[in-house]
Amino acid sequence: MAINITAYKEVLSALTPYHAKLVAVSKTKPVEDIEAFYATGQRIFGENYVQELVEKQAVLPADIEWHFIGHLQSNKVKYLAPFVHTIHAIDSLKLLQEINKQAAKNQRVINCLLQVHIAAEETKFGLDEQELQQLLAFWESHPADFEHIHIAGMMGMATNTNNESQVRQEFHQLHQLFGSVKTRFFNNKDYFRELSIGMSADYPIALEEGSTMVRIGSLLFGERNYNK
Repeated sequence: MAINITAYKEVLSALTPYHAKLVAVSKTKPVEDIEAFYATGQRIFGENYVQELVEKQAVLPADIEWHFIGHLQSNKVKYLAPFVHTIHAIDSLKLLQEINKQAAKNQRVINCLLQVHIAAEETKFGLDEQELQQLLAFWESHPADFEHIHIAGMMGMATNTNNESQVRQEFHQLHQLFGSVKTRFFNNKDYFRELSIGMSADYPIALEEGSTMVRIGSLLFGERNYNK
């Protein structure tokens, strides 16, 4: 077991002044590692692969708050809808509509975060600013179509670079966009409050730039095993 409890305590200590949440990213890691963090009090875990998450959810404690943080295909939503708490990477209206449909079948409300493309790399998913505004305008004008989802905030991934000023600028830009979206579309909606930015390498910068939720994997669990 390669989990790092010392790093875990350091992360929690860094989050406390900001009242930010930790999503412990457990993808490719065994159930035993999740149980070890669960025993210390961690309850929010994030996974990137649908089948892996479904298998883990079935054997782990029922009070775990599961977050799906990977790129999600519409045809896989039905497998997560019975239990997932938050879906982080909404990058299309079609996906949002499918989540609402599957949540309705399960008589649930699922939290959704809109993924905005802020990185210089083209490989990362996400909405640009115009697509974001179009999606929200449709959401606002069709309330009956979205009764089983809450748009709970936004998420983004900074460029994978050692240039801290670039990372800070990208997070800052998203935080400003978050503020303007909240004012325009969610002024009276207290559920729109999460800004999911920051991972193992850049979470201290993300916290300074307004993160309410960091997604940390390798720092806590060690390097991922993609051969699994």
